[in-house]
Amino acid sequence: MNLITITTFLPLIGAILLLLLSLRDSGDQKAANNLYRYATLAITLVTFLVSLVILARYDSSNAAAQLVQKNPWIGSLGVYYHVGIDGLSIWLVILTTFLMPIAVLASWHVTKRVREYMLFMLILETGMIGVFVSLDMFLFYLFFEITLIPMYFLIGVWGGERRIYAAIKFFVYTVVGSLLMLVAIIAIYFYNGGTTFDIVEITNNIQTGKTLIPGNVQVWLWLAFALAFCIKVPLFPFHTWLPDAHVEAPTAGSIILAGVLLKMGTYGLMRFNLPFFPSVSQKAAPWMMGLAVIGIIYGALVAMVQPDMKKLVAYSSVSHLGFVVLGIFAFTDQGMQGALYQMLAHGISTGALFLGVGIIYDRRHTRQIADFGGISTPMPQYSTLFLIVALSSLGLPLLNGFIGEFLILLGTFASPVPHAKMFAVLAALGVILSAVYLLWMIQRVFFGEITKKENAELKDMDGREVLAMVPLVVLAIVMGVKPMTFLRGSEKTVTLVKEYVIGKPAKVAENHQDK
Repeated sequence: MNLITITTFLPLIGAILLLLLSLRDSGDQKAANNLYRYATLAITLVTFLVSLVILARYDSSNAAAQLVQKNPWIGSLGVYYHVGIDGLSIWLVILTTFLMPIAVLASWHVTKRVREYMLFMLILETGMIGVFVSLDMFLFYLFFEITLIPMYFLIGVWGGERRIYAAIKFFVYTVVGSLLMLVAIIAIYFYNGGTTFDIVEITNNIQTGKTLIPGNVQVWLWLAFALAFCIKVPLFPFHTWLPDAHVEAPTAGSIILAGVLLKMGTYGLMRFNLPFFPSVSQKAAPWMMGLAVIGIIYGALVAMVQPDMKKLVAYSSVSHLGFVVLGIFAFTDQGMQGALYQMLAHGISTGALFLGVGIIYDRRHTRQIADFGGISTPMPQYSTLFLIVALSSLGLPLLNGFIGEFLILLGTFASPVPHAKMFAVLAALGVILSAVYLLWMIQRVFFGEITKKENAELKDMDGREVLAMVPLVVLAIVMGVKPMTFLRGSEKTVTLVKEYVIGKPAKVAENHQDK
C-alpha cells in the first residue's frame, strides 16, 4: 500500500481500534482511560515514524508530486482518490505527525470522556494529513471539512467556561468560508469540461491556456478561495474567531489549532490561489500584503495589553501568520521560502507556548499574568524551556523564528509588488513589538519577587511534561542553526509556484512512485 495512504489513515484505524477496546468493559474506568491514552499515544508515534519514511524517500530535487497514488473513486464525476507530496506539503505533513504525540501527552489530565476525546484527536489527525496530501479538489474539500468536526467537539465539550460560544463561532466562520470554496471548486470543475477535479491537471491546463476562465469570473473565484483560506489563517479582519477558540480550547486543541489548522489556510493560498489565478493574484498582492501588515502590527499591539497568557499567545498568532501571508504574496524565492519556513517555525514555537501555558494552568488554574511572578525560583526547568520558546517566537537569531521572518522581510523588500518596500519596513515593526509583549510577559510571570504563596509552592515539570516540551525546544534550536536542512525540501516547488504567478513554466509531470 502507498506510504502516504498508510500515514493518512493510520490514525483513523487507531480510532476504530479505540472503539473496539471500549467493548472490553473491565469495570475499572481509570484503567480503561489509561489504556485509551497509551493506545492513542502509540498510534500517533507510529504515524510519525511512518511519515519519517516518507521524508526519507522524498526527493528534494524534484518539484513535482511524489509517492503518488491515483485510483478512480466516483468515475461519473471524474473524482479520484489522488494523493501525493511535494515541497509545499512534505514539511507540513511532518509537522502534523510530530505535534500529535505531543498534543496527546498534553492531554493526560483530561478525565472527562477520555475515549471520545482521543477518538476526536485521531480523526482530526487523519483530516489534517489528508488536506496536505490531497491532489484532487473534491478530496481536498472533504478532508478540509473533516477537520472541522472533531475540533468543534474538542472545543465545545472539553473547553473552558465559554466553550459553546467559542465552538459555534469557530464553526460558523469556517463553514461560511468552506461553502464559498465549494462553489469555486465546482465552477473550476465545469470550466475544465466537467471531467476532472485533479489539481495537477487543472494547474497545467490553466498554465498552458487549455482552460480559459473569463477575467471577471477569475476575480470572483479567487475571492471565494481567498476568503475561505484567509478565515482559516486567520488574516485581519477575519481573525475574530481565533482568540475565543484558543482561549476556550483545551491545551491540546490550542496546540493543534495553532500548529497545524491555521497552516491549512496559508497552504491553500499557495496551492490554489497562486497557480489557478496568477493574474488576479498579482493584482491582489498589494491588498493582501497591506492586510498582512495590518494584522502583524494589530496582533502585536493587542497582544501587549492582554492580561491572560493564553490570549496573548493567541493574538501573537494573528501577528505571526501575517508574516506568512506577506511572504507568500511577495512572489520572490526568499519571501515564499520564508513563508513556508515560518509556518513550521510558528507551529513549533506557538505550539510550545500553548503547551507551557497549559502546564502552569494545570497547577494554578489561572492564566492571568497578574496572578504570577517569580516562578522561576520554584520552577527552574519550566522557566528555562519556556524562555527558549518565547525567544524563538520573537525571532532571536539561532532560533527558528528568526530564519522565517528574516527571509520574509528580505524577500518582501526585493519584491516586484508595488509598495513592497514600504510593507517590509512596516512589517519589521512587528518584530520589535513581538519582543515587547513576549519579554514583558516573561518579566512579569517568571521574575521578580514571589508575592503569592501559591506560586512559592509550585512543583517543577514532571517527566511527561518534559517529554512533551523538550522535543519542541530542541527542534526550535535545530531549525535556527541548520535551516538549509528544511529549506532544501521546499526550494524547487516554491520556485515552480512563483513561476506560475510571474512566468510560464513548462508542464510538470508527476513522479508516480509507489502508485
